[in-house]
Amino acid sequence: MLSFVYDVLPGRVVFGAGCLDRLPDEIERLGATRALVLCTSEQRQEGRKVLEQLGSRAVGLFDKAVMHVPIEIAHAARAEAVRSGADCCVSVGGGSTTGLAKAIALVSTLPILAIPTTYAGSEMTPIWGITEGGVKKTGRDPRVLPRTVLYDPTLTITMPATLSATSGMNSIAHCVEALYSKDANPIISLIAEEGIRALALGLPEVVKDPRNLDARSNALYGAWLGGMALGAVGMALHHKLCHTLGGSFNLPHAETHTVVLPHATAYTAPAAGEAMLRIARALGVQSAPRGLYDLAASLGAPLSLAALGMQSADLGKAADIAVQNPYYNPRPITREGVRALLQDAFDGRRPAA
Repeated sequence: MLSFVYDVLPGRVVFGAGCLDRLPDEIERLGATRALVLCTSEQRQEGRKVLEQLGSRAVGLFDKAVMHVPIEIAHAARAEAVRSGADCCVSVGGGSTTGLAKAIALVSTLPILAIPTTYAGSEMTPIWGITEGGVKKTGRDPRVLPRTVLYDPTLTITMPATLSATSGMNSIAHCVEALYSKDANPIISLIAEEGIRALALGLPEVVKDPRNLDARSNALYGAWLGGMALGAVGMALHHKLCHTLGGSFNLPHAETHTVVLPHATAYTAPAAGEAMLRIARALGVQSAPRGLYDLAASLGAPLSLAALGMQSADLGKAADIAVQNPYYNPRPITREGVRALLQDAFDGRRPAA
């Protein structure tokens, strides 16, 4: 008999080419007048454009966001928010910048308006992550959920094809794990399957022609759905592994998700048959793990942890960390199983049928 709990997360989404022009009105809608703009050093130009667009509604630009939100950067950003008298944060960029905005919101009452320029999806979740002492800690708190998100596909046009591919695979990972999450429910499963379909449709065309706005729109739409799915239900083994590899070994976030996803899916497949059918259907293939691997390969994305700089000698340590306080997973998590999974990911093997 069908039985589930579905928590609807609050938030406003504005989607469409050129919707960034609505930013001043959306800030006013929040009741804010002193926005602190956040970005990475690499996206300083985009951050300055937003600063100029806001004019007197902005109080400054903090351009030091980096991957995995180191606690030192979080402290600096929080201090700048206090110093500038900001009454909201505007994050411009991917998961690193959104994560920094969340670090500020976690210890304040400042609302977030997110402007994603990648397919990270974290702008749709109440999940925060901060790295301290070589360990990435994560949690869920409604305070860090952005109040408004502007999805403008034109802002993703300049995203390099390789980053588009891995960022999109990261979002597919959100959808995949939502399908077999402990908190899975029929509504989120529909959203997750549609997210995989939209991303699998859009990403190959994006890689082929990065300026294809229809393809960019499909990919960004899929990323939105992936973020919704991730935000509404819990995570499982795949995300635990990626948090471990990113936080403790400083591997790049999206690329790590891309490499690990087929192998974590293969590990879980025997205990999540219905989810595997949905994934395969969305991809238009027979095998979900192989379909995910083949999609990544077709996009020219990295396929092994070795290619990302992981050391073979560290695989055992990674397995040890990953099995400590494990996330829920349909197939029980064992140290031996995780170690074998990591070896397959390290070698970049195509999953067995």
